[in-house]
Amino acid sequence: MAVCPEIDPESPLQFVINGAAGSGAADTKREIIEAALRAAGRVGELRFSRPAELALVAQQAATQAVATRTAVVAVGGDGTLNTVAQAAHAAGCAMGVVPQGTFNYFARTHGIPADPSEAVRLLSGWTPLPVQVAAVNDRVFLVNASLGLYPELLEDREAYKARFGRSRWVAFWAASITLLRAQRQLRLHIEQGAVVRDVRALTLFVGNNRLQLEQLGVRPQLRAQSSPPRAPEEGHITAVMLRPIGAWSMIRLMLHGAMGTLGEAQSVEHFEFEHLVVRPTLAPGRRGVKVAFDGEVTRMRAPLDFRVLSKPLYLLMPHPHDTAADAAIDAVALNKGKGR
Repeated sequence: MAVCPEIDPESPLQFVINGAAGSGAADTKREIIEAALRAAGRVGELRFSRPAELALVAQQAATQAVATRTAVVAVGGDGTLNTVAQAAHAAGCAMGVVPQGTFNYFARTHGIPADPSEAVRLLSGWTPLPVQVAAVNDRVFLVNASLGLYPELLEDREAYKARFGRSRWVAFWAASITLLRAQRQLRLHIEQGAVVRDVRALTLFVGNNRLQLEQLGVRPQLRAQSSPPRAPEEGHITAVMLRPIGAWSMIRLMLHGAMGTLGEAQSVEHFEFEHLVVRPTLAPGRRGVKVAFDGEVTRMRAPLDFRVLSKPLYLLMPHPHDTAADAAIDAVALNKGKGR
């Protein structure tokens, strides 16, 4: 187990911000962050970066955070969080999050507010706590990783957002179009411990986030009568496989997804694991397979090694005891108000 990093409250927090310095959006982000830091009595160093340079900037910020006993703070969507988490996990420093994405599953799961000013203001009072991270080959992921149909869905979604704007409705419309024209099948050789099998699937999705899996309706399986089901972030991750189906079955599947009952569909298989090796059959001349992780898409060499990492990521977030105490105080105040 990694040692929990210490935080020096006098040391500047290292902010990594996805965006070019000098733009109007960057100036707005700077004003929000600096105002929130002043309100909290903290200082921070703001590092703006273009997407192509984000990994290098995140590494530099994480190295500085270790040297000065502070945290590196990711400001952006899932892709930015993933890049900064990769650097923070490798360096062993604490990480903070100021979410600015569409769904923000990682931030919402760990009680981090969606309002950037509030998230920055609260960072100074939070403590580094271990959270589970997973990896596919050498790439860390916080929420999910996948191959097959899901990476195509993400690429189509980004293309539609570029044309029609960033919203959940645009994301839903893009996903619907991608799903209805899905044809390409994966042939996968899967090794899970001593269990080896060959399957055909449209997609293999691996989830490391309880909230996202619950919204899809993929719930933990019972391991034994005496053992309760485990949620993600408890030493395992969840694989979801979509079997090849026709157009009408795909429409029914989309309805299952919209109603949060995807796990009940006959064409969907899901199971929990700690380590899984996947060997996809590649077309002649292909040396890699397209893989998505936390909203980013890249090509990776096969085989794909999915696993829960033994070393956690230390995330600045509300302490569970503090959250419970706040909830109790709110409940008492509410009851008093009703009694008036």
